[in-house]
Amino acid sequence: MTQVASKDPLASPRAETIAVVGAGICGLFTSLALSRQGFDVTLFERDTPPPEGDADQAFFTWQRRGAAQFRHPHAFLGLMCSVLEQHYPDLLEDFFSAGARKVAFADTIPDALKDQYQPEPGDEKMWVLMCRRATMETVVRRYVERHSDVQIENAKYVTQIVTAADPENPQNFIATGIELTDRKCANEKSVHEANIIVDATGRASKFHRWLSDQGVPVTEQRDDAEIVYYTRHYQLRPGVSEPPRDSKNPSAGDLGYMKYGVFPGDNGHFALIICLPNGEHELREAIKSGEQFDSICMTIPGLRPWISPSQATPTTAPFGIGQIHAVWRDYVHENGPQLLNFFAVGDSAIRTNPLYGRGCSTGTLHAHILADVLANQSDPAQRAQAFKARSEEEIRPIFDASLNEDKRGIKRAAAILQGVDLDRATSLKKWFGLAFGDALTAAARDKLHVHRGIMRTINLVEKPGDFLKDQKIRWTVLGYMLRGRKRNARARIQPGPKRAAMLQHLDAFQPSPQADKSLPKAAASAS
Repeated sequence: MTQVASKDPLASPRAETIAVVGAGICGLFTSLALSRQGFDVTLFERDTPPPEGDADQAFFTWQRRGAAQFRHPHAFLGLMCSVLEQHYPDLLEDFFSAGARKVAFADTIPDALKDQYQPEPGDEKMWVLMCRRATMETVVRRYVERHSDVQIENAKYVTQIVTAADPENPQNFIATGIELTDRKCANEKSVHEANIIVDATGRASKFHRWLSDQGVPVTEQRDDAEIVYYTRHYQLRPGVSEPPRDSKNPSAGDLGYMKYGVFPGDNGHFALIICLPNGEHELREAIKSGEQFDSICMTIPGLRPWISPSQATPTTAPFGIGQIHAVWRDYVHENGPQLLNFFAVGDSAIRTNPLYGRGCSTGTLHAHILADVLANQSDPAQRAQAFKARSEEEIRPIFDASLNEDKRGIKRAAAILQGVDLDRATSLKKWFGLAFGDALTAAARDKLHVHRGIMRTINLVEKPGDFLKDQKIRWTVLGYMLRGRKRNARARIQPGPKRAAMLQHLDAFQPSPQADKSLPKAAASAS
């Protein structure tokens, strides 16, 4: 994985000006990384800054209309945590001071293996930083304000990118600025000129459309994940500790027709998510109610202890998000770049299913790749080529692995809705895939070295699938395959109702129309 370049304390300021659009996680880290390299950075954000006060103040009152995923769980995986430790240790301390959680590798080990655990080199890189998105963004935003020369322009609506013909090649384009619209002054327009324009506006980015309208070729790979997921936030009651994570009743799992999980937050807060296929219309309709959401969770043994009335109280209504796609956009083509001095980072260019929790980490990696390229290259065409090459090398494997997982999930969901027996192998290829998957799941539960290998992939400290190059892991999984699928399948089966039983449960449940109205108004209305 990439090595993030550190700022040279003796480096002189660079003459180039950079406009970064979007002050989400990726935009903030992009601005910070570029500023550390000596660039003159101005960051434009359509929303207002976070309110004064603590993490709860930000969570309940901050309206981030420009970030559709603001109310959903976020995390920094091991890759990102290593970047923080090495290059932003004081920012990491800010996170802990704000109540963020550290989930170490040792915390992920199955119960049956905890007594066997002996730390190995590299285990220290496999930890996750978890907190609410509002907390995460507030901490990084305030850090940027204190520790950089980045100029932040709030409540600025960018409504167009300004380009000009390349004097050396009139068929190509050069980004020269952004058009700003002041909605408080009768939509008065102005242009901010900059040497480099960076799009960090995320999944709602319009830059690719604006550029296409101007004749700039944009290549886009887009694949629908065909899922929708829902999040509801809770807070532990005073003096109450989190329930133990029992491997027999896991707090995250897959029932086939529904995925679920608990996401620890900061300051006693946590979130539950439920993920459904697009075609699961009955459950999707029912889950919009807070009482229905809780009722579904109470049928799952691994979730029930978290939301029992004596344990926690809900702090928000359920928030849903759909239209989830894997996206890869290219602005550099076979004949070279036709657009200079423009770069898209994070979700604006590369987007994966947020269920895998990779967005913040890969977006920040992308930001530091850009800062490294711009600091070490001066020719605009070479910069564009180098940025594309580094993105392909370091992020494409993560993207492809996520996309392949999406495709498997789509096939599985379709089969379940059609009543197909998923365990019935209709070909040698399918038999091998089923047998290997069950063997890997069972081995990871029973063998520490297999669990460690999988966690290295999950934390992005190595490329997806690299753990299978380990001969010991390969032989272990093969041994599990030889003992038979029936035995291995027990590790895959998650405790919880079948789909028919869940629908029957929901048919009999009568929610109170007044239930969600008792929630804090700001929290309940912030979707």
